[in-house]
Amino acid sequence: MVFNLTPFYPEGGGQVGDKGYLEATNGEVVYIIDTKKENNLIIHFVKNLPRNPEATFKAVVDQKQRARTSSNHTATHLLHQALRNILGTHVEQKGSMVHSGNLRFDFSHFGKVTHDELKQVENFVNARIREGILFDERRNIPYQQAINDGAIALFGEKYADTVRAVKFGKSMELCGGTHVENTKDIWRFIITSEGAVASGIRRIEAITFDAAKEYFINASNSLKKVKKLLNNTSDPVKSIQTIQEENSILKKQIQNLLKEKAGGLKVSLKNEISEINGINFLAKQVDLDASSIKDLSFELGGEVDNLFLLFGANQNGKALLSCYISKELVASKNLDAGKIVRELGKFIQGGGGGQPYFATAGGKNPNGIEEALKKAEDYLK
Repeated sequence: MVFNLTPFYPEGGGQVGDKGYLEATNGEVVYIIDTKKENNLIIHFVKNLPRNPEATFKAVVDQKQRARTSSNHTATHLLHQALRNILGTHVEQKGSMVHSGNLRFDFSHFGKVTHDELKQVENFVNARIREGILFDERRNIPYQQAINDGAIALFGEKYADTVRAVKFGKSMELCGGTHVENTKDIWRFIITSEGAVASGIRRIEAITFDAAKEYFINASNSLKKVKKLLNNTSDPVKSIQTIQEENSILKKQIQNLLKEKAGGLKVSLKNEISEINGINFLAKQVDLDASSIKDLSFELGGEVDNLFLLFGANQNGKALLSCYISKELVASKNLDAGKIVRELGKFIQGGGGGQPYFATAGGKNPNGIEEALKKAEDYLK
């Protein structure tokens, strides 16, 4: 729909179009779900068509979404200023997307932005927010005059002879979007991610205003839960570090115990090896983790010639099969551990693979381990 006058901002310059509604004098409401500009006309996309298109309508913009979008848009200008100030004037805007919920800003830079640099950028923007810089708009000024006054124009963008310049302190850009009246309205700027999107192009995503408030509320709630789990310690960071250190020590102790267990198990397993058609064979379920099973397999393989092993294990409700075949058997009998575990994997409802002399398979059905072990002998007949 097109109107003779509209307060709705159409999508442009990376900013999404306004939403809202139209209210007719007879009480009818038409909901606007998007606004775009085509051939110098502002097009309103509606959820429902009016019964009487000739009626007089009052256009009402969704002010909550407008405020959030304006906050994010102004933040992109301050972010651009911060990046050029901290990383260097080689930084150029290469694209942006401004929603009511968050902002996205693409820029040229030769490398990853470090954690310290991101913190400096965030602090720079928040300092401008605290300053309470007023919105300075300059409409219909000659393009060259705006550039001479210090306005930044986007590379590759086409501009008319007269332009609109938006200024917040030392930040000045050619822009047609909506902005806050005072940088304090942004409330807070928080960078949520930074990464590469193309060669020499980086992307920063961030939040402001209501989204930033929600971020702090969620962070506060999470901290309270963490402190409760840590018996309401006054220093949760130190407590977590202590837990991590203790966990690391316990993991090493468990690994050592498993190695000792596997070493003791090796002696009894050697006595269980039987000979089938000239091949030393063993298929057995063991109570070890994957790493210990692998170590045990290769230790047995180093002590027993012509060895065919298949171990099964139930690890926290999940099935594991590990197959070891001596390299001389792989060559002489055309056996392939990778192919074998893939075929036996069906019994544990899983799959896997590996090298001809050692391979593993994982599955979700530990009850199938026994059947898989029984079938292993078939490969030697």
